[in-house]
Amino acid sequence: MKVLANDGISQSGINELENAGFAVSTTTVAQEQLINYINENDINVILVRSATTVRKDLIDSCPGLKIIGRGGVGMDNIDVEYAREKGLSVINTPAASSHSVAELVFAHLYGLARYLHNANRDMPLEGDSKFKDLKKAYAKGTELRGKTIGVFGFGRIGQATAKVAIGAGMNVIAFDPFIDKVNLELSFFDGQKMNFEIETISKEAVLKQSDFITLHVPSQKEYVISTDEFEMMKDGVILVNAARGGVIDEVALIESISKGKVARAALDVFEKEPKPEIQLLMNPALSLTPHTGAATNEAQDRIGTELATQIISILKN
Repeated sequence: MKVLANDGISQSGINELENAGFAVSTTTVAQEQLINYINENDINVILVRSATTVRKDLIDSCPGLKIIGRGGVGMDNIDVEYAREKGLSVINTPAASSHSVAELVFAHLYGLARYLHNANRDMPLEGDSKFKDLKKAYAKGTELRGKTIGVFGFGRIGQATAKVAIGAGMNVIAFDPFIDKVNLELSFFDGQKMNFEIETISKEAVLKQSDFITLHVPSQKEYVISTDEFEMMKDGVILVNAARGGVIDEVALIESISKGKVARAALDVFEKEPKPEIQLLMNPALSLTPHTGAATNEAQDRIGTELATQIISILKN
């Protein structure tokens, strides 16, 4: 059996697959050459992340494929139902990267709350000549402790983010049309555990009550947050999108920032990824990362081994 990890896989995943007798290739094949490569090399399993798409044409043209794997949560770059109709197994790793995304969200939140994204730009340029001016400019930060964070989408990643928020002393409220109540178990370094029960509330209530907002929803046809939603928010709200490009209306976001409705925001994903709009890249109220939510060594190890375990289970059993 041959596996093509077209967007890469951790060494731990490679080791597990090879130990089970699979041949693993980490060659990155261009999208337009992928069908020929799969057929010419008798590939049985293709693993992708967000860079490679697996659509109907590839599925129909590659009869030797048995498994399509997505390293991560969202599978909008795969025609999942069509593949399953054709008898292929489609797998992903929904739990592996949850905590990594949650930590990135809070890296952004702490940075935005204390203007770190601006200070880190200005200090190298003016730190020696305008130190006192910069100190004054960035001396009006805010603490997260005691504030309310609204979580849109209360699945695995939303829940992982809520756990970090609780640890930071925040009040957590959440909206999810498919989940009514969640019992969160927090595990601590010394083995102690605590449970927190959170009931989801309406979208409007989350928008109106939140000091901070974080999005953890799948890709959708319509914006989750656009002009109407921004108008419902508190003045000076701070929000983060580490979910999918296109769940926030970026034009409406820029307008809300210019009006003062949104104080600052963070984006890890973009509507026009991998070429975000220049007005986003240059806006001083935005903290930006290049879709690195799951990009930690620990998460990639978990993703690799989880994919390997599923592949071995399907093809060996």
